[in-house]
Amino acid sequence: MHNDIDHVLLHETTILSRLDAMARDITRDYQGQMPTVVCILQGGIILMADLLRRIQLPLLIETIAVSSYHGGTESSGVVTFNQTSLPDLTGKHVILLDDILDTGRTLEAIRHRLVQEAGAASVKLCVLLNKRKDRPCQVAADYVGFEIGDEFVVGYGLDYQGQYRNLPYIGVLKESAIQRLA
Repeated sequence: MHNDIDHVLLHETTILSRLDAMARDITRDYQGQMPTVVCILQGGIILMADLLRRIQLPLLIETIAVSSYHGGTESSGVVTFNQTSLPDLTGKHVILLDDILDTGRTLEAIRHRLVQEAGAASVKLCVLLNKRKDRPCQVAADYVGFEIGDEFVVGYGLDYQGQYRNLPYIGVLKESAIQRLA
């Protein structure tokens, strides 16, 4: 598995240190409140576990299952909701948690539905990675772990064909691994 990585972009210690800072920001911004964190499955699971244990506030936790990559290395542009109903978020302040902000389509579609259909009072976006690129939608995250270039990364929850999520770091996947698993 490690042999499929071209190079490590972010080491585990670097990630965990940044999560400490993000948790302080969220704790400060939501002081005196109890936000609801909605984690996008499956990429956000590791981020959720590590980040939420650092936030010094009472929290509610929900999950939502969507897909947009559909097995490729780029977003397909089609956001598929893989569940029949949304959590009831009526009047709640939501932190929408995801592994990466790429095209912005997924986060924009979910944010829209959480407000329009689930009744969220507000939705802030929290991502571990923000790709520096032109996006088809004007979406910006409120909390960002790291800015990265436009390259395909895996590890720390990010996958390719369901693999590599359990790497403790974020690395750039070798083209040969992408071709072999395609």
